Amino acid sequence: MADLIDLESVRRVRPRFPAADGRVAFDERELRQLLGLYSRRVMSGEWRDYAIDFGPKGAVFSVFRRSSEQPLFAVWKLACGRERGRYVVAAGAAVLCRAHSLGDILSFLDDKPRLVWSQG
Repeated sequence: MADLIDLESVRRVRPRFPAADGRVAFDERELRQLLGLYSRRVMSGEWRDYAIDFGPKGAVFSVFRRSSEQPLFAVWKLACGRERGRYVVAAGAAVLCRAHSLGDILSFLDDKPRLVWSQG
């Protein structure tokens, strides 16, 4: 005869907030700012896809021109060592900008040259 297992007692309990299990996460305000910039760039036709990843060393918001390519930019929120609480913009392995506030990072990305389409 088969043993009866109570699934409630075995089920892994997920924490209510993502950061409660040791991962670094963007808060609601930060996500609103990141997605605001992303939506403006999508409307201009520059960006088409994004990815968000949370881990113990940091959270990353990556932006893609096409989902099959490498990310154009990655905005990191770092949480380890002396870099704790800092934001970094990277393109591949190159670090483009470091700042203590997300607003500085987003203004850096807003000032970057944009792709210009011409019909002719």
